[in-house]
Amino acid sequence: MHNIQPITSDLIYVGASDRKLALFENVYPIPRGVSYNSYVLLDEKAVLLDTADAAVGEQFFENVKAALAGRQLDYLVVNHMEPDHAALIESLLLRYPEATVVTTAKAAQMIEQFFGSQPSKLQVVKEGDTLCTGRHTLAFTMAPMVHWPEVMMTYDTTDKILFSADAFGTFGALSGNLFADEVNFEGEWLNDARRYFINIVGKYGVQVQNVLKKAATLDIQMICPLHGPVWRQNLGWFIGKHDVWSKYEPEDKAVVIVYGSIYGHTEAAALRLGTLLAQRGVKGIKAYDASHTHASKLVAECFRASHVVLASSTYNNGIYTPMENLLMDLKAHCWQRRTVALIENGTWAPQSGKLMRAELEQMKDISIVGDTLTLKSALQPCQEERLAALADQIAASL
Repeated sequence: MHNIQPITSDLIYVGASDRKLALFENVYPIPRGVSYNSYVLLDEKAVLLDTADAAVGEQFFENVKAALAGRQLDYLVVNHMEPDHAALIESLLLRYPEATVVTTAKAAQMIEQFFGSQPSKLQVVKEGDTLCTGRHTLAFTMAPMVHWPEVMMTYDTTDKILFSADAFGTFGALSGNLFADEVNFEGEWLNDARRYFINIVGKYGVQVQNVLKKAATLDIQMICPLHGPVWRQNLGWFIGKHDVWSKYEPEDKAVVIVYGSIYGHTEAAALRLGTLLAQRGVKGIKAYDASHTHASKLVAECFRASHVVLASSTYNNGIYTPMENLLMDLKAHCWQRRTVALIENGTWAPQSGKLMRAELEQMKDISIVGDTLTLKSALQPCQEERLAALADQIAASL
């Protein structure tokens, strides 16, 4: 049974959602599922913009067939060659051999790498090229490393719609409401949008900024991404979020506490610091156990907040493994421009603070507030004053 939705009078959503997949890219938990978006434009020429993941292949092909309603498919525009959007290219061309594939030179090479040959009908486009389909003219703009090197975006100059590839996407399956203004996006979707961007695209802030500068020159009335809801209202707010994220600026003036604790003593000190911060008027404090919170959420939260407290046990004379993994993840995603406080613990040889500081020194514009608070086994009553002083310094730096 097909499940399609009209977006405009001649643009149809033919994507599908997957609620069975546990890990996106076999890495990121997606308890709310994910959508694989694809669009059919019915002009004098019929155009399909991207395919979908193989997991939703049956639904996708039923949707495309229903949208075309007996028409031939003239063009397949491939904006992005990652398999969650391109896995069905070969199968699609077997069904619609008359279709010409429109894509970048790098994407054409990747098609051959994935499927063994390039399409028999191939139109390679570059920055500024256009395709007239009748009433519509599609303009192609290159978006390399957002987040693969072959990526392009397609702008419908007629209806002012940007088909944005993976940009402006988010985790989360669609439940019927296709448009962002039909859901509580800020309350129910924003955390997933942030986690999606930071973990998948966040490393490429410079490249995202380049694309945002291009987008600023276009009159964009709608954004159709490859994941998540379609945007037709309040575009500036969502684009603004991406501007902040890609500049590595804190989204919120807030404190996030992340602790790596083996037997609970490091946790107790970290949570006591949270209480002392609250007593000093700090609101919205978030605390996370690095052993029980997926790294993708921790990374997103460290990007969101202006201030981060890292509290770690010493383990095998090093940083406790979950905390060490988080620091490696933050470094890989170019985390920067934050204020950090450190707590270390070690029964006989506390080392984690020194080692965490060494990792942070390799990152850009990280300010350490206060001295590292060193625990030996557990927080002692005589250290309450030092912990309070650290809370004072964090609160003052906010």
